[in-house]
Amino acid sequence: MRLLAAENGFVHVCGHRGHSIAAPENTLAALRAAKAAGATSCEIDIVLTRDDEILLAHDLILDRITNGLGLISARTAAELEALDAGGWFAPEFAGERVASLRAALALARPAGLGLVVEIKERQRIGRLVERLAALLEETGALDDVVLISFDHVDLRRAKEVIPGIRTEGITHARHADPVGVAQSAKLDSLSIELDRFDPADAAALHAAGIALRCHVPPPHKLAQDRHYGIDPLPDLQGWLSAGLIDTLSGDDVAFLADLVARSPLR
Repeated sequence: MRLLAAENGFVHVCGHRGHSIAAPENTLAALRAAKAAGATSCEIDIVLTRDDEILLAHDLILDRITNGLGLISARTAAELEALDAGGWFAPEFAGERVASLRAALALARPAGLGLVVEIKERQRIGRLVERLAALLEETGALDDVVLISFDHVDLRRAKEVIPGIRTEGITHARHADPVGVAQSAKLDSLSIELDRFDPADAAALHAAGIALRCHVPPPHKLAQDRHYGIDPLPDLQGWLSAGLIDTLSGDDVAFLADLVARSPLR
């Protein structure tokens, strides 16, 4: 998985927690749905179980995303993988299981999906990184993964433990020196929200060899803004065509794929 559009010849379409408007987030079903809708990569979240296995979950507790209750870190992988992680979303997904990162990696490579893996673990981050290093070495999946976090210090430390891992720092701010922010943590990419995107910042990042992922609100939110006279889509399409964005991410993969298709690189 290469990060820069200039190297790929295309902009990555990234499903946020998979195709999370069409399937329960962070499940194998969501990854499959993302691929079917046109994704070339998927952002997923990872946490650590009591017995040190890496599972996909955004939350540290089970209540919202499964039929279980309590802390994920208090359960073993076997206990967690027996839970229903789909029925909360829609009846047709009842029985969908909590997914392991190992299973996600096994699905992603033959599907041609890169995995943008966000650290959500907060209690034992060092142990999670150690386990991730071992899993990537065992599966040979290092090049299929980009490790991301809001905590850029954690990412810098992860590079010491996992040689060759690509990292992406998430930020919801527009920084005075985005290149300096990325270089201080040895990041390969930055992720920002659409309303904080600036073309000059993107050009500066690219000049330094740093990629940029832009996260886009769902279509209904954009439609509401457009109703009141705010429409970022014409500018966004221009930035995509100019190669200023390397990855476009969001919950609605089909919407993103259509935007990218209508904004070919110049």
